[in-house]
Amino acid sequence: MIIQALVFYLFAGITVASAVMVIASRNPVHSVLYLILAFFNAAGLFVLIGAEFLAMILVVVYVGAVAVLFLFVVMMLDINFVRMREGFLQYLPIGGLIGVILLVELGLIFGTWIMAPEMTQLSALPTPAMTEVSNTEAIGQVMYTKYVYLFQASGLVLLIAMIGAIVLTMRQREGVRKQSIAEQNARRPEDVVATVKVPTGGGV
Repeated sequence: MIIQALVFYLFAGITVASAVMVIASRNPVHSVLYLILAFFNAAGLFVLIGAEFLAMILVVVYVGAVAVLFLFVVMMLDINFVRMREGFLQYLPIGGLIGVILLVELGLIFGTWIMAPEMTQLSALPTPAMTEVSNTEAIGQVMYTKYVYLFQASGLVLLIAMIGAIVLTMRQREGVRKQSIAEQNARRPEDVVATVKVPTGGGV
């Protein structure tokens, strides 16, 4: 139990510190790196409480979506790619530090099987209130029954955020033709179709 408590405080402390650095960093690249670190440590906390499904979803979905987040940052801030490639070495220390921390934490996770085998059995136990169902099924039952309205509200928040990001990235540029559905619906056949009488023998 002492090892479990130490690992918990390690993951929790790094999660809080990296979350603070996400909003404190002035460089968007550094913020993305700290965000990835926060996601990985939060996934480690989920593994400690036996919610391995949430840990997997957090890593697969959110860490994968960081690439999309970075894309939106580049689009909205109009970052110069040439200058970013020139300053690649200045991101190397922070990226290397985060990589070392992740390797140490992965070593702790896999090393726990040897140092404290009882922790693996404790984390594999299902929720006490739902001992006859799997972890994934227990999460689904709680999410879609007790917290169904909050779940729907979070979906609406994400939808609004997606629409806002799309609106922010739409720029008015000269020489770019855009679709106008109102003009397309208002067009008449005689405005776009020309009837030509071809004389006999004058065709192709």
